[in-house]
Amino acid sequence: MRSIALLLLLASAARAELPPFIPREVIFGNPQRTSPRLSPDGKRVAWLAPDSKNVLQVWVRKEPEPEAGGTHHRQSGDAKQITHDKKRGIRSYRWAHDGRTLLYLQDNDGDENFHVYGADLESANVRDYTPFEGVRADVIDLRADAPDQVLVTLNVRDRQVFDVWRLTLSTGALVLDTQNPGDVDEWASDVKLQVRAAHATLEDGSIEVRYRDAPGQPWRLLQKATPDDTLDVFTISDLGSVLLISDVGRATAAMVARDPASGAEQVLAQSQEGDALATSRVAPLFHPQSNRVQAVPFAPGRRQWVVVDPSVEADFKALAKVFDGDFDVVSRDDADGHWVVRYASDKGDRWYVWDRGQKKALLLFEQQPALSRYRLAEMKPISFAARDGLGLNGYLTLPPGAGEKGLPMVLFVHGGPWSRDEWGWAPTAQWLANRGYAVLQVNYRSSIGYGKALLNAGNKQWGLKMHTDLLDAMEWAVKKGYADPKRVAVFGGSYGGYAALASLTFTPEVFACAVDIVGPSNLRTLLQSIPPYWKVVRRTFNLRMGNPDDPADAQLIENASPLFKADRIVRPLLIGQGKNDPRVNVRESEQIVSAIEKHGGKVTYVLYPDEGHGFARPENRTDFNARAEQFLAKCLGGRAEPMRGERYPGSTAVVRVVGN
Repeated sequence: MRSIALLLLLASAARAELPPFIPREVIFGNPQRTSPRLSPDGKRVAWLAPDSKNVLQVWVRKEPEPEAGGTHHRQSGDAKQITHDKKRGIRSYRWAHDGRTLLYLQDNDGDENFHVYGADLESANVRDYTPFEGVRADVIDLRADAPDQVLVTLNVRDRQVFDVWRLTLSTGALVLDTQNPGDVDEWASDVKLQVRAAHATLEDGSIEVRYRDAPGQPWRLLQKATPDDTLDVFTISDLGSVLLISDVGRATAAMVARDPASGAEQVLAQSQEGDALATSRVAPLFHPQSNRVQAVPFAPGRRQWVVVDPSVEADFKALAKVFDGDFDVVSRDDADGHWVVRYASDKGDRWYVWDRGQKKALLLFEQQPALSRYRLAEMKPISFAARDGLGLNGYLTLPPGAGEKGLPMVLFVHGGPWSRDEWGWAPTAQWLANRGYAVLQVNYRSSIGYGKALLNAGNKQWGLKMHTDLLDAMEWAVKKGYADPKRVAVFGGSYGGYAALASLTFTPEVFACAVDIVGPSNLRTLLQSIPPYWKVVRRTFNLRMGNPDDPADAQLIENASPLFKADRIVRPLLIGQGKNDPRVNVRESEQIVSAIEKHGGKVTYVLYPDEGHGFARPENRTDFNARAEQFLAKCLGGRAEPMRGERYPGSTAVVRVVGN
């Protein structure tokens, strides 16, 4: 009774000092506007914004003049809604070079079988350019010199691999351009929109980069790498060099140019602190016409740019002074006179138009301006050593107004696992900090960005050293005094969801509770249910996770699967799952829920019938996080904004409670 009273007292003290609630809708709802892109002629700007039904659409208006004073763009009010998606919203789009078409991707309720659509700006017609059932498409390149053509990848010929097809926008004609021999997972084209290089992953996990002098010519080996190496191909410059990120022969990955004639390699940018980055947040900058490398990002903590092209050096120096955020160039007109620049910040993202001639930045908009009304937390880079001495990096976000000692903490684990956390706007971290929790994100072994030693240290370590890295992160926070060891939760999606399940099964008494979003529970059934087009990617899983079909790995796979230790779950567990998830099949959640029920355990399971790998619709996102908020408050003693009814309005949540 005394411990419960003490917990309530600590929670009450924390709540009294915390700033006002940031509503969940502000953090997890649709942004007011996001992802602006300049048209190739520089006369229009597009962005994503919700329509009257709160569905993200593409909007376009003429590029406005700056307001008096020259620091902001005047909002001209002539914005036109271009797309009319009914439910999930648009998240990926780009301008075509024909002057009238916007291309965007959309799937069906999260199945990830994306189609390439074209919205005609003049007629308002929308065309499905890849109308094949059960087929996944993507845009890989388009050029100003070929305005009516686009290179797309499709697995329509063979569901297991992606060929390159040439799409003619005006007619909709699709012609097979380059056939996949069965092991290619990336293609690269040159300045004339010709496919010239290919990245292949072989059966043993080794890598080949292949090159051909022209379409129709035979492929030849340009470079080979071992399974422990990173070797990614991007494009071919007008000088004929193949541009790669490679750590072959070095500890960290550098941006390099390889001459296909001589095989000679030139290192363009490298850092001893970490890898050249190409993530969902940031990638190297290439000139849009010549394909030459202009700048390369690295992020051991905050982002750092290495400028390669002297013609942009003055721009990058000036951009670094515009705003205290990590910037990248996301769009530019064909004349290269104006750029759209995103500044990622732990307080929210904002977008500027950069006038290269005047060296002046004009604020286009903030992604979520309502955030400015609230007190947000600071995200700080941290580092520590794992128990075996391996150096690990991460980020710590502390709740404003709650002090820095003895806090309830959420260990927020990134997915992938061959991904990473980066500094910047992290909605989940800000939400949890606002509710009174310290939030720790760690780039555990298997994470990218810190060199091949960290990446390869995670090979076949699911449930082993990858798990103890999380335990060591918790211990670091406890020793520093930030975290109360009795009030730590694990929260994550995909691999992070797996980590949540692993935490409650492999170390059942360590964490107070866990939240699993689309996490696998049985690594064998995970790999049995992945889509056919993961055939080549499966080779990486076999190398880094273990091959369930190999007798040497079979026991490792079983031991690393939380499903077979479900009887050990004694702490509260919340699971969220999308029914249509093609990566982590719904069976992964449902089989562990059934196993927990069989063993007399407790779990709350929330299924969303119209979602896939994560929750795209803001109504479902907000609904699950409202449930997670109540769950964490009950387990850890933080505070919670009340829920509105049994489910958030518009959500499709189906809730199953076992044993509670």
